[in-house]
Amino acid sequence: MNSPLAPSEPHVMQTYGRLNIALSHGQGCWVWDVNGRRYLDGLGGIAVNTLGHAHPKLVPALQDQVARLIHTSNYYHVPLQEKLAAKLCELSGLSRVFFCNSGLEANEAALKIARKFGHDRGNTEPEVMVFEGAFHGRSIATLSATANPKIHAGFGPLVQGFVRVPLNNIAAVEAALLAHPRITAIFLETIQGEGGINSARIDFLHDLRRICDAHDILLMLDEVQCGIGRTGKWFAHQWAGIVPDVMPLAKGLGSGVPIGAVVCGPRADQVLQPGNHGSTFGGNPLAMRAGVETLAIMEEEGLLANAAQVGLELTTALQAGLAGVAGVVEVRGQGLMLGIELDRPCGALLGQAAEAGLLISVTADRVVRLVPALILSSAEAAQIAALLCPLIKAFLALPK
Repeated sequence: MNSPLAPSEPHVMQTYGRLNIALSHGQGCWVWDVNGRRYLDGLGGIAVNTLGHAHPKLVPALQDQVARLIHTSNYYHVPLQEKLAAKLCELSGLSRVFFCNSGLEANEAALKIARKFGHDRGNTEPEVMVFEGAFHGRSIATLSATANPKIHAGFGPLVQGFVRVPLNNIAAVEAALLAHPRITAIFLETIQGEGGINSARIDFLHDLRRICDAHDILLMLDEVQCGIGRTGKWFAHQWAGIVPDVMPLAKGLGSGVPIGAVVCGPRADQVLQPGNHGSTFGGNPLAMRAGVETLAIMEEEGLLANAAQVGLELTTALQAGLAGVAGVVEVRGQGLMLGIELDRPCGALLGQAAEAGLLISVTADRVVRLVPALILSSAEAAQIAALLCPLIKAFLALPK
């Protein structure tokens, strides 16, 4: 790569395969490394930087909050918690929120709700239905719910109590419920992120809602990556016109400040009582201010409509630029959560794209993932396609 920097990290655990890039600062949808090289950020911190970098409304709000209170304790009322919770309930049609610090923690809390929901009904061995291709986190419980065997390797024995079925196969769901009468919840990502940008179909979501109501079990929709306006609606399941019982959130909710939330409806919102769950940092004033300001700025600037429109433009440009190219399986996704599936592993494209001045990711081995900031402009979407399509074509022209 042109950047001569190869960061040395002798004291950091080597849990990430990093590119030899150290970023210094950002502005909007652009970032610069410590050598002054500029990159168009098509990754958005992995769907985190909703408002891009150094947003002129978010930065002073966070500076103001840091000067007031960063952290107190959940021994006391935190007014910003109630403000953010009320807004999330208004947007979702749900009723109560628990705050934590990440998507993993939100999903862990959802699994605890599912288990206690069963125990409260006399089911002492509750099970949760999960899906092929799922990714819910890397704690022992959430990696057990996750489908990827690479993530399981070396961490057995896994947590028991998960029943896995294929996505978008309602017959398999119904068969699993008959075979496993102790299932207390159905848990899935509305759009699988790490699994390769795979969407739950609208009819499938309708059927799941109907089945959960008929069996008095919880429908839990993981919107950690696909929520907070990324698809053009506040939450991806809203395209299906349904309401879940439990909805974990994180990533884009704080525009880069660590935050997680579990939003619950009436069937689940009183399952957890004092002493059942908690978090030292969860719901701290800084994270809550970040969430409040993020949602307000999204409304002020029309970012849901922007995600839908610019996402469509980007999808169209990618489809046009890759039309007829052998080895391109599909361009898919919704809004600004897009995947380009190839017919072979394509991890090499990360470095090649960075060399060309574009930040992307590759997930599920062969899917190029784009999850840029929701402020992405039409011109920047065109630049992403103009940079990425030739790289993919050149990569696919090489022998397998």
